[in-house]
Amino acid sequence: MTTTRERILSAIRERIVAYATSRIGRDSAEDLAQEALLVLEQKYSHLDSMEDLLPVCFQVLHFKMRDFRRKTARRGEYDSVPVDGLPLADGRRDPAEEAEREETLQRLRKALSKLGGRCQELMRMKLQGRSFPEIQRLLKVEKINTVYTWDFRCRQELLERMGGNWEVRR
Repeated sequence: MTTTRERILSAIRERIVAYATSRIGRDSAEDLAQEALLVLEQKYSHLDSMEDLLPVCFQVLHFKMRDFRRKTARRGEYDSVPVDGLPLADGRRDPAEEAEREETLQRLRKALSKLGGRCQELMRMKLQGRSFPEIQRLLKVEKINTVYTWDFRCRQELLERMGGNWEVRR
């Protein structure tokens, strides 16, 4: 046999589930309604009329929904996209981009081979990841500004030998 309080809580549950469903969706609404009713049972067991329980329950539900939204926003679940619906990345480069890259590399190799000895050595060291102070020390140059000047001139010469542009002209 159900008591009056159980019938009241059952009626309240229907109302708060409907309200929460309209705001956040059915699955989460069921859970939040259950949590709100649990708070009513634990902290407000002394209330036993619909007029007393309903406003308290909606206030508790309001706090629960706000907390739910804050958590989902923090976790990035609010605007997440299911992984199943996303297309898989090929991983390979676009053939046109790959061909253009290969053509640029060939032009670069050809232009590098036509540079003078000091420029080739400087470019080799830069491609090895050496810093300008290291290059200065290895080339036994007194001032680092000399290395900077050589670098600038070598890059300019390389650019000219590549046709004045790093990109392939179409």
